[in-house]
Amino acid sequence: MEERVYNVLFLCTGNSARSILAEAILNREGGGKFKAFSAGSQPKGKPHPYTLDLLSKLNHDISFARSKNWDEFAVAGAPEMDFVFTVCDNAAAESCPVWPGQPMTAHWGVPDPAIAEGTEAERRLAFADAYRMLSNRISIFVNLPLLSLDRLALQKRLAEIGGTSSPNGEPPK
Repeated sequence: MEERVYNVLFLCTGNSARSILAEAILNREGGGKFKAFSAGSQPKGKPHPYTLDLLSKLNHDISFARSKNWDEFAVAGAPEMDFVFTVCDNAAAESCPVWPGQPMTAHWGVPDPAIAEGTEAERRLAFADAYRMLSNRISIFVNLPLLSLDRLALQKRLAEIGGTSSPNGEPPK
């Protein structure tokens, strides 16, 4: 019996760093069980150069990486999402499009490395920290027993992964 592939969308405002990092991590770590995508409400138009540098240094394929609007995933013919995760607080607070199929949602906020200040080394460290946080959360996610959890239990686990306490996956107020 062929195992189902789950579509996962990572959202951020600019779609230049965190959401692209998460997309790359899940596509590699998901073991063919997940297909990740990323988008933003106000995409920057291109990935941040440090995002691409870090992914390249960690042997990720970066040919997928482009900054795109989340509207691409809310139109007829777009892949139907099973999960939608916001990785920045701004995107979590915005009104998102209605996603076909009623995907499970959660907020997995990570500090924005693209606005980090300091030396080049300090700014690059912010990207590495974002990668590490997302990688840890994605590792937990890909190991969840998705088929044995009911929807409410799964929603609770998704919120816990992001460090939220709200059972509906909303960011803490």
